[in-house]
Amino acid sequence: MMPCAAPRSQQHNRARKQQLIVSSASTTTATMTSQGQSATLGRGDAENDAGGSKAAHFVFVPLREQGHLIPAVDTALLLATHGAVCTIVAPPSTAALVRPTVDSARRSGLQVRLAEFPLDYATAGLPEGADDGDSIPPMQMWNYYRAMALLRAPIESYLRAHAPYPTCVVSDFVHPWTTELAANLGVPRLTFFSMCTFGLLCQHNLERFHAWDGVEDPNEPVVVPGLGRRFEVTRAQAPGFFRGIPIPCWEEFADYVERARAEADGVIVNTFQEMEPEYVAGYAAARKMKVWTVGPVSTYHQRRTTLASTLASRGLRTSAIDPEECRRWLDGRAPGSVVYVSFGSISQADPKQVVELGLGLEASGHPFVWMLRNADGYHEAVRGFLRELEARVAGRGLLVRGWAPQLLVLSHDAVGGFVTHCGWNSTLEAVAAGLPVVTWPHFTDQFLNEKMAVEVLGIGVSVGVTEPLTYQAVAKEIVVGRGVVEAAVRSVMGDGEEAEGRRRRARALAAMARAAAQPGGSSHANLLDLVERFQPGAAGGAAASEV
Repeated sequence: MMPCAAPRSQQHNRARKQQLIVSSASTTTATMTSQGQSATLGRGDAENDAGGSKAAHFVFVPLREQGHLIPAVDTALLLATHGAVCTIVAPPSTAALVRPTVDSARRSGLQVRLAEFPLDYATAGLPEGADDGDSIPPMQMWNYYRAMALLRAPIESYLRAHAPYPTCVVSDFVHPWTTELAANLGVPRLTFFSMCTFGLLCQHNLERFHAWDGVEDPNEPVVVPGLGRRFEVTRAQAPGFFRGIPIPCWEEFADYVERARAEADGVIVNTFQEMEPEYVAGYAAARKMKVWTVGPVSTYHQRRTTLASTLASRGLRTSAIDPEECRRWLDGRAPGSVVYVSFGSISQADPKQVVELGLGLEASGHPFVWMLRNADGYHEAVRGFLRELEARVAGRGLLVRGWAPQLLVLSHDAVGGFVTHCGWNSTLEAVAAGLPVVTWPHFTDQFLNEKMAVEVLGIGVSVGVTEPLTYQAVAKEIVVGRGVVEAAVRSVMGDGEEAEGRRRRARALAAMARAAAQPGGSSHANLLDLVERFQPGAAGGAAASEV
């Protein structure tokens, strides 16, 4: 068994990180192992590889949860469209989700690769195949993170043996062990975040300024310091990454994650500069490192006509409804008349909430598409209610029992609003589609994303949930009544001045998102900068750690 405590990184100062970046951008063939001994870097036949030694080679180490995995893969694909070589490393269960998208990209000529590494379940104390479902059980997450950390050595061996040699590691922030991977390879490491910089800065400032000191009640609001505007949040809503779990291992892991984040050579974020410029600048200044905003990365699927079919399959899961059937259903509805409802890949409404949500949608009078991720998992009374509801709203309501082609739905002209759990992936897809949202957060950063949508961007209406609903030690019955659901949907979809104002702001944001992704836009420029900065021999490599 691996020890509870995570090992400390070997990179403890900015000078050392700049040295690594310089060495990765040169022809150096040696680096230092974590024990400080010289090691030869086998670059293989990199000169003869299709990518050549002149192309930047990004190695992506994503997290398997869809809110993390989907934007990480999309970012790799976007970098590949600008000439980079991208390798995505993952265990088999994650690779299976990614493979169709990667294969499609390869057929279009992009240099993107997928490398599988089996997990050592036994050594990590993880039940065989525990990572093969829709989500890993919460009680097994610690073991899963340990199993992923055990992949460092085989990934390193693979990267040394297969050309071209990597020039940068891009890892999800929950993989702090990639600090050692990048250091051993002698290349820089960037942290990847699938959340907005507003949320990142809130979390950072709450810890940096010790905002929770002396606050005993987890539901007592405090003002987030250092933002220039007044935003209140409770500790239950923003405990910090992996904080607040009453198990010592998690607190140690949280410290390990924070050290790795502080020692990174830069940050890639799925957002765009024009939407939150003050928070992008604020986070870069607080972290004293470069922040590359590259979003919305979902635009990859919308602007590459050769891969137009991926618009329907971006969720990495097989849709429970034929995408063409879904498209035809939407084609028969008036523009802006349909509300889409989804709580993402992890959160799920409890039985009572399903009934209240369904009745509220029915009472709203608006056509709706409702994704019920695990509808068959409810008891017969709830399944019976859903059948009866479906019969009553036939022709007006479309219930999808399983995964829905979300990006396709949100991109359709018939859709005018989105009831969302406020995962950042979904929130940013709504922004890119120009849609106002009904906000219904369930856990962690979703409460901060709600504030972003409602208080910063002015495109959201909250249902009033103030306590986490998911990953709680004791289940809480927090039911949003049918009347609240109906009122929120009517507010977002209505014709009043407030509703029109939200729609105007949402459309303006969508225009900014499109501009950011196009040549001359901020996200497009940042992608080009990444590809240029991290190519072999790039003179500007050392500047990656500069603000």
